[in-house]
Amino acid sequence: MSSTMVIIIMISIIILLLTVGAPVKPMKLLGQGSVKLVIGVLLLFFVNVFGANFGIHVPINLFTALVSGILGLFGVASLVAIHIFIL
Repeated sequence: MSSTMVIIIMISIIILLLTVGAPVKPMKLLGQGSVKLVIGVLLLFFVNVFGANFGIHVPINLFTALVSGILGLFGVASLVAIHIFIL
């Protein structure tokens, strides 16, 4: 499939959603989940940057990003505690 075909399909889907309208509830949940995932990744990134001086490195993957995004600072603290005491 060529790149022009993919672009045409994406534009047609966007036009279709703009004219018909997207379901509000699933889009709202998807948006909130995406924001929480990005916040989790950013929290883990800052923990890794500032924790490098102390030997703390929490890998950034889907599971750790979801835990830190949903639970916030308590999730990050629990991941750091797991890294220190268990691993």
